[in-house]
Amino acid sequence: MLNKVILMGRITHEPELKASTSGVSVLTFSLAVERNFARQGEERQTDFINCVAWRQTAEFISKYFPKGALIAVEGELQTRKYSARDGSERTVTEVIVSQASFTGERRSDMGDAGFKDPPKPSSAYYGTDNEERSVRRIENGQQKSNGQNIDISEFEEIISDNGVPF
Repeated sequence: MLNKVILMGRITHEPELKASTSGVSVLTFSLAVERNFARQGEERQTDFINCVAWRQTAEFISKYFPKGALIAVEGELQTRKYSARDGSERTVTEVIVSQASFTGERRSDMGDAGFKDPPKPSSAYYGTDNEERSVRRIENGQQKSNGQNIDISEFEEIISDNGVPF
């Protein structure tokens, strides 16, 4: 069996980090994801997808992604039922986020929303296993990677409009 969801969209409201009764961090948010196609003469439609993140993933998203930020998430689709206050049974489908990452979008691309400050040292990937991947520090023109100093002063940043450097 396979249950895997990968989404990239914009956060629709300011995420609010909460704690469960047992003290575990939890974050619920919604992503606005445009569909890849549109019928002739119509605008693209947008789906609003409920997401839930737990523990370090919840803290990471809360800290670095405000309302309007573009985010990539990976997780599993889950359906649950609950009883509403009026006694009726309700069904909710949501993505349980296991990993979240930056998309490469710059602050200037977001307009007024703006990113919260990125993590230092930078780590653009956090998963439920709390691993930090591709962590590199730049100090005085030297990049440190796995304990080795690498001179990066002769390299220039490649800036591309569509995220592809060619």
